[in-house]
Amino acid sequence: MPDELPPPPAPEPPPFQPSPAPLPPASAPTESQVRMWNMICHLSALSGYLVPLGNVLGPLLVWQIKKNEIPSVEFHGKAALNFQLTILIAVVGGTIMSLLLMAICIGYLVFLAVMAVGLCGLIFPIIAGIKANDGKEYKYPYSFELIK
Repeated sequence: MPDELPPPPAPEPPPFQPSPAPLPPASAPTESQVRMWNMICHLSALSGYLVPLGNVLGPLLVWQIKKNEIPSVEFHGKAALNFQLTILIAVVGGTIMSLLLMAICIGYLVFLAVMAVGLCGLIFPIIAGIKANDGKEYKYPYSFELIK
């Protein structure tokens, strides 16, 4: 059979390219970076005003992401998360109790207490964030230690 064509030539291998230079090892975070992440642990709770349950998710995410890299984030993350869980329990429980007690007119007073707890959920993380930025540890008042 004279009509057969020869097989196409094999493609040439790509030219050798050296591997990229390895990345330098990550350096330890500076003192200002440590203070900043400690502060973010507390202030991330304010995301609850934008995202439902953000007051719990913010500190939880910061704590879980940075706890191995920055040891002091372990303390600040747990403190912020424990306080926000305490606030969440108090607000949900107080709201339910307020609704149940509104039939006998005491619920309105309980609702005012729930509002005060919510205000504390705004003020104390700001205070804790300022203390963390100053390099100090802050212990939230009336916080349950749910995560140890």
